[in-house]
Amino acid sequence: MAFMTANVAQVFLTDIDWFATLRGIHAALRPGGRVVFETRDPSRRAWRGWTKDATYQRVEIPGTGFVEDWTDVIGVELPFVTFDSFVRFERDGQLIKSTSTLRFRTRDEAARALAATGFGLDEVRGAPDRPGRELVFVAHRE
Repeated sequence: MAFMTANVAQVFLTDIDWFATLRGIHAALRPGGRVVFETRDPSRRAWRGWTKDATYQRVEIPGTGFVEDWTDVIGVELPFVTFDSFVRFERDGQLIKSTSTLRFRTRDEAARALAATGFGLDEVRGAPDRPGRELVFVAHRE
């Protein structure tokens, strides 16, 4: 069985990379072996809530002190969403910024990719920890 958690399926921006990943998983599985992955449902437009006001948090980490973090969307050109993630360490003021882009594939796009790479789709369900916001795909190697 292969698992892709934390919406890692969304980091594959090109079809070339996405299909190569699925083909690699297919090759690693025995017939009947399963792949399970989750991806955010693009119809929910989760990125609308990726603002500093909505994502800011400040926590104290033992031995480190207070740390702040937040996210800000910097571009939406569907199916791609680009955002900055920030972490600031209060003890020395160090600010770390990371820019990322995710690809939001529809349910049909993901299902077609699975079929094209030799998988049979068993089911698509909601993620139990994020009802209605994510799609969990369960497929088997044919």
